[in-house]
Amino acid sequence: MARKKRKPRPRPLPAPPEFSSRVYVQIAPADIAIFRFLLEAMDNLSMFTVADRFKGVLMLRYSPHQEREFNEFMDSIKDEINIKFIPTPSTTA
Repeated sequence: MARKKRKPRPRPLPAPPEFSSRVYVQIAPADIAIFRFLLEAMDNLSMFTVADRFKGVLMLRYSPHQEREFNEFMDSIKDEINIKFIPTPSTTA
């Protein structure tokens, strides 16, 4: 009689973060639409708000649990879009 394989036990999920991580970037205003398209292609890895549409300043919010994936995404699109990270008071202290 063959033994049935047991299903692996689900691993406990980490506690949800209390706050989202955020970063400000500046891109060419004409690249905002392509940035949105690339971000949506990554299953909305982060959300962004246009802080200044004339200068192309975006505020990106993402889960701290996905920081590695977020950084990999930002590195991967540098060939397509010129991205400048803007330091914030919380990251410079």
